[in-house]
Amino acid sequence: MPNRFRKITVSMAFVGLAVAATAAPAGKDKIADTSVKSAQGTLWVDPADIQSRDLFYGPGGKKHQPNGTVFSFVDEDMDGTNPKYNVKDPDGVKWKIKLGAEAKPETAATRLVWAVGYYANEDYFLPDLHVTGLPAHLHRGGNLVGTDGEIRNARLKRHLKGEEKTGKWSWRDDPFANSREWNGLRVMMALINNWDLKDDNNAIYDDGSQRVYMISDLGASFGTTGFNPRQATAKGNLHNYERSHFITKKTREYVDFGEPSRPALFVFFNPAEFFPRMGLRWIGKRVPRNDARWMGQMLAKLSDAQIRDAFRAAGYTTEETEGFARVVEKRIGELAAL
Repeated sequence: MPNRFRKITVSMAFVGLAVAATAAPAGKDKIADTSVKSAQGTLWVDPADIQSRDLFYGPGGKKHQPNGTVFSFVDEDMDGTNPKYNVKDPDGVKWKIKLGAEAKPETAATRLVWAVGYYANEDYFLPDLHVTGLPAHLHRGGNLVGTDGEIRNARLKRHLKGEEKTGKWSWRDDPFANSREWNGLRVMMALINNWDLKDDNNAIYDDGSQRVYMISDLGASFGTTGFNPRQATAKGNLHNYERSHFITKKTREYVDFGEPSRPALFVFFNPAEFFPRMGLRWIGKRVPRNDARWMGQMLAKLSDAQIRDAFRAAGYTTEETEGFARVVEKRIGELAAL
């Protein structure tokens, strides 16, 4: 998303609107069944096999991993902030390559979110790959591609046959709002420090047999709790993840999380970015304590090895894997003890 810096004059009325936007949505709490469904679709399915889920290969499993490391270029995807290219493998399967700071954290995040029953894309991380047929000029990421089409540290998202993105859903107005499982998703975003919770990152997919709701972009995870345009600082940054605040307030009924937080202060001079981000902070506030504990108890079923597999699959070093896993495990303990 482009930065548009300009001189600004902020009136008290403008600030008031921004503060009002942080209010939690009203609505009566709902408790869903083992799969959270509505006439519009499905958000969550009970992961009865959670203790045996393979977090190294993730939602797609070993069977759906990329067939080799050579791909042919299709076109460039200009959505979002990170370089992305659509490619095909030798079997004709379509993949979307994402480069940059989000490649590793997104791969790990999809595995943890999927482990507890939420839908996630079939993402895989490749440390090295080769793309043939690249154009002479790429709009983004040209500096990350070798002259012979060699690419390092890429996330590949598999395109599932028959699957179609039919729209996006809003945190403030979706069929599952205020359900236990909707609150559980809020908890998961706090667990992984995914601060980029704008509605554009929420997708509805339809494969002809079912319609599913998911967070389709988890790249802004495992770093700071709020927006910072310095991507290496905000995403996949172990130092900042370790230092960030998780649970910031507890009452008998509710829990507040530190994510999403206020953007970095210098972003104030970009009001088109700053104030919408301020309006997302309610997502981490007033989460019912019982729902947060429920998610913690579910996460506690994951083994140490499963959690570490999620980060190993994302290409992190042994030291980084251990560091990220320790923070995740500490947070799970805090949730389960609520």
